[in-house]
Amino acid sequence: MTIATPTVQPGSFLTLHYRLSGPSGDVVNTFASAPATLTMGTGELSPAVEAHLIGLPEGIRTTIELPAGNAFGPRSPDMVQWMARKELADLGAADETFAVGDVVKFVTPDGQGEFAGVILAFRTDGKGEAVQFDFNHPLAGHPVTFEVQVIGVL
Repeated sequence: MTIATPTVQPGSFLTLHYRLSGPSGDVVNTFASAPATLTMGTGELSPAVEAHLIGLPEGIRTTIELPAGNAFGPRSPDMVQWMARKELADLGAADETFAVGDVVKFVTPDGQGEFAGVILAFRTDGKGEAVQFDFNHPLAGHPVTFEVQVIGVL
């Protein structure tokens, strides 16, 4: 009796190594550390990336090239926003120093998750100090290389 190799399906629980990279290099890379575990369809990976996992057999290692904007959508100018520096202090970052290029994590309004913004600029004017953030995903609007090794499928 031959036992079929499990394949990735919607809702599968996976153990895998993966690397997401764009024009500036790796954004996520688990190959040098412990593998990731995730459940398909829970938003841990973008839907476009998950779509490329469906049907892959356990044990495979492959690389998938995704065109610009396909993996994380286009860049949105609406996701670039100014925030009063005082708001960072209110979030518990009163004594921290920040620089352009720093990534700052924020808790979602429901308190159940988090999101990040990259600092683009600072300004001081008659309204006080402000910080400009880019809340776009770092790979939004860019081609993405997705390398994956599917270790286990449940």
